Amino acid sequence: MENAVYVFKVALAGAKSIWRRIAMRGNQTLDDLHEAIFHAFDRDDEHMYSFYFPRPGRKGRAAIRDAKEYTHPFNAADPGPFADKPLNNAKKTKLSALGLKVGRTFLYLFDFGDEWWHEITVEQTDAPDDKGRYPRILEKKGDSPAQYPDAEE
Repeated sequence: MENAVYVFKVALAGAKSIWRRIAMRGNQTLDDLHEAIFHAFDRDDEHMYSFYFPRPGRKGRAAIRDAKEYTHPFNAADPGPFADKPLNNAKKTKLSALGLKVGRTFLYLFDFGDEWWHEITVEQTDAPDDKGRYPRILEKKGDSPAQYPDAEE
């Protein structure tokens, strides 16, 4: 449903004690979710990204290789010569079109070079719609790591 409110827990892969809880409306897109994650983790420099929806039960690289991928609009328009599967445009994909269910997990990769991997868990698909702006960062746990850790040293 487009007017449904979804709640996601977005955890850094490899550091799952660092996470953000984000609420979004069903009529918003995966690109909007990317923007919310970008701001929730205090990032400064935009990069390309992809969301991966692995088939249930798949793990590791096979899960990513076989997953349905939704990506940055530039990457979707020109995936390059090594693309071996169709890429979907995250900016054109509404959350309500994904058939998300509570407990579903999927992956988000920010910055194809530095590879910031996140695990996203759907916590609610029917949260109360508190009138106002979405997306909303509902909760933060742990400090955001520097986007470029080597530059901080």
